[in-house]
Amino acid sequence: MQRQTVEVRKDYDDPTIFPHNIPEADQLKRSLKSRHLAMISLGGTIGTGLFLASGGAIHTAGPGGALLSYLLIGVMVFFLMTSLAEMGAYMPVAGSFSTYATKFIDPSLGFALGWNYWYNWAITIAAELSAVTVIMKFWFPHTPSIIWSALFLVIMFLLNFLSVKGFGEAEYWFSLIKVVAVIIFIITGTLMIFGILGGQYIGFKNFTIGDAPFHGGFMSMLGIFMAAGFSFQGTELLGVAAGETDDPAKSIPRAIKSVFWRILLFYILAILVIGLLIPYTNPNLASGDVTVSPFTLVFQKAGIAFAAAVMNAVILTAVLSAGNSGMYASTRMLWDLARDGKAPKFLGKLNKRGVPVNALIVTSLVGTLTFLASLFGEGTVYNWLLNASGMSGFIAWLGIAVCHYRFRKAYVAQGKDLNLLPYRSKFFPFGPIFAFVVCAFVVLGQNYSAFTGSHIDWYGALVAYIGLPLFFILWFGYKFIKKTKIVPLDKCDFN
Repeated sequence: MQRQTVEVRKDYDDPTIFPHNIPEADQLKRSLKSRHLAMISLGGTIGTGLFLASGGAIHTAGPGGALLSYLLIGVMVFFLMTSLAEMGAYMPVAGSFSTYATKFIDPSLGFALGWNYWYNWAITIAAELSAVTVIMKFWFPHTPSIIWSALFLVIMFLLNFLSVKGFGEAEYWFSLIKVVAVIIFIITGTLMIFGILGGQYIGFKNFTIGDAPFHGGFMSMLGIFMAAGFSFQGTELLGVAAGETDDPAKSIPRAIKSVFWRILLFYILAILVIGLLIPYTNPNLASGDVTVSPFTLVFQKAGIAFAAAVMNAVILTAVLSAGNSGMYASTRMLWDLARDGKAPKFLGKLNKRGVPVNALIVTSLVGTLTFLASLFGEGTVYNWLLNASGMSGFIAWLGIAVCHYRFRKAYVAQGKDLNLLPYRSKFFPFGPIFAFVVCAFVVLGQNYSAFTGSHIDWYGALVAYIGLPLFFILWFGYKFIKKTKIVPLDKCDFN
């Protein structure tokens, strides 16, 4: 049956499969290979959340609390990715969950999810440009920040401008560097735990020091729960990249199936190694400084020279990868919105290499202007923009869960054969429902402490939750203007 499925969905340009087939000049190029897709998915997961924030998580909640928080979020992300894989393998489009929301729920929700996601990644580009300046000053402390941010902006722009294959290759090698660094770290740390390296048996004593493994109780774990969610954001890039994958029916499921094991290997094992080697009471874990990041501390303990410089280079790679991916994702989402009439028409133009250049230029300009805002007025405007984007990733995940639930319900309601899906999530309906509940919990708990004191911290609440009202304004504003309605299950468009 699987062979039959692949044959049915084999040609994504066949007008009998896609009645809305458009001229080749107006289509994205399907140049991404399976290896690109796998690394894009992986690159979205490994970043500063693992290299830097993991230390703060262990310091706050203890090694056991950090492990449990990251594991639970990891399981939720795995469910989300299986949901996205089912829709992406059947309907591989650059608009991803924005398009799915338009087709299976309500065009107004698709509009809001698309602009929300574009904004999230456009602001992320600015954040990465700010991070680059800090990283480069490790080696060149007296150089002007603007030089490094401008240089790396040009690099990210060119990688996306040349072709989608250029983006895919760059992301493949960026991700490979991160993967190798994490694998070496886990192997080195394991040898140190058992005294094979370093000459001292450490064992599990740091897991029971003080009130470890769970420090600070449930409330500390709750705080880490939020931080863990941010660490995993970017895995949904797979859905956006589906629109330019050469064989989505095979490549997407293959990449998704390995997501859970990557999360388990790279996050859970890395946090376990850090928790066993470094006491959670070590104040350096909470610093967020690359020179004392948990990875640097472990490598220094192993006697590896220039550990801080090596980790700084790896973190620079992670930042470049995030910025590169952010520019790709936001550009494709903006292009798809324009093609669907939800953004200015000129943004829907492609060059001869299949790159949406106008959308790329506009996205780059927004990222640049946002970064420049960080240099003036003590960065007040920039901080507000950054806070507003903080919740956007979770809103996108909520959208994926709801889209999958409606997709499957509509698919069955229209009498379609589930066996003909190129990839079928084994966890429906539990998977999307579980993911929705966990994401909603994280969104609502962003700044729960603002409401738990003797007086409500209205400013803190506004800063934490500003992304929600902005999203609802987009959603219901478009709904009011365009008079859109929820699409009945039997009317959902599967083309």
